[in-house]
Amino acid sequence: MITAKRVRLSANGQLNQALEKGIPLRHGIAHADIIKSYIGTLSLGKSDFEAIENHRDDDYFKAALAIHQVPSSARLRQRLDEHAAALLPIIYQSNLDFLAHAQVPVTPLATGHVALDIDVYPMNNEKTCKEGVSRTYKGFDGYAPIALYLGKEGWCIGNELREGKQHCQYEFRYALERGLAAAKRLTTLPLLVRLDGGHDALDNRIDLHEADQVDFIIRWNPRKQDADAWLAYAEQHGQWTTPREGKRVALFSVMEQHTRNGKTYTCRRVMQITERTITAQGQALVLPDIEIEGWWTSLPVADYDDAMVIALYRDHATAEQFHSEFKTDLDIERLPSGKFATNDLIMSLSAYSYNILRWIGLIGLLGEQSPVRHPAKRRRIKTVIQELMYLAARLIRSGHRLKLRFSQSCPGFIAFESTYAKLAAG
Repeated sequence: MITAKRVRLSANGQLNQALEKGIPLRHGIAHADIIKSYIGTLSLGKSDFEAIENHRDDDYFKAALAIHQVPSSARLRQRLDEHAAALLPIIYQSNLDFLAHAQVPVTPLATGHVALDIDVYPMNNEKTCKEGVSRTYKGFDGYAPIALYLGKEGWCIGNELREGKQHCQYEFRYALERGLAAAKRLTTLPLLVRLDGGHDALDNRIDLHEADQVDFIIRWNPRKQDADAWLAYAEQHGQWTTPREGKRVALFSVMEQHTRNGKTYTCRRVMQITERTITAQGQALVLPDIEIEGWWTSLPVADYDDAMVIALYRDHATAEQFHSEFKTDLDIERLPSGKFATNDLIMSLSAYSYNILRWIGLIGLLGEQSPVRHPAKRRRIKTVIQELMYLAARLIRSGHRLKLRFSQSCPGFIAFESTYAKLAAG
């Protein structure tokens, strides 16, 4: 049996103080109660405002989150609408405070770098009249937020909402500068920034060159390059391999110099040229199919060969799984508000909830005490919700205290108990 006392990290107290100081309130439900109530519903995979009605008379929900009064759905929506602009920087900072205070593990790559993956992903909000909804690069109406993930665990240090039509490079340098500062607060190891072809811009490469203890891999955007010319160049300078009959692959690096504000920068571009004369299904082609790919990088040739650079970039695709966890596990793809500022705040709150659940999954579901699951280095947010957040228990009121009684055969009890103990100790 576990007593349902208030369990909170000191970051929670910092959040309360920041809200009270930053947004004065003369009467009504405290800002902290509003924010923690919504984080509580997000942590259960529910993003709609109406979901809070299920917890208005839930004593355990109040005790576990140190909430004095749970708001109604109308009050929750109104408060977020009224103070979205003021709340956003507080929640952003509180998210980083939580990661720093919890001393979350930030696992580096085999190279010793900590990966910082930055990516834009589409969110389908078709057939709505929400502010900022417009045509995305995927061909549907919605939003195109930009997210920043740190380390192999995928800690989210930024989740900024953007209009669907906004190009990924627009205002990107601001997001990059803020993201680098946040990442360096959480790790002292060198960073490896990985970006897709939408961010193939000279300013990005030079900014990252000038940053301290930062390397990068940016996918090259070939735009209107001549494939035949690159094939001829590869014949002379490339290292060719033949993975199968009718397919040849060449790898080589090209060094280029760029100038900005009178300074010259040398940048390496890893090139991969693929020539196919026979398809994978065995069909011979009348004309060869030539594919050109490239990756800008600051990693030196002496320590990182071309194949290693490509392999390091391909791990960037892991970010797609993190996008999926936001959109499906936390149920935020179709955002609940019609106002852009409120939805932007909800994106930051979802990043906060995502990190809390990720941390709970690491400390509670990856040891011998966890319920029987396949081996893994991290658990999906959905798994954390299923195994620990929706754990069945009986709530007992005794001696002005709340107690949770679990069944004798509860598979998740040991994991729940150990996670609870670590939270209570914080």
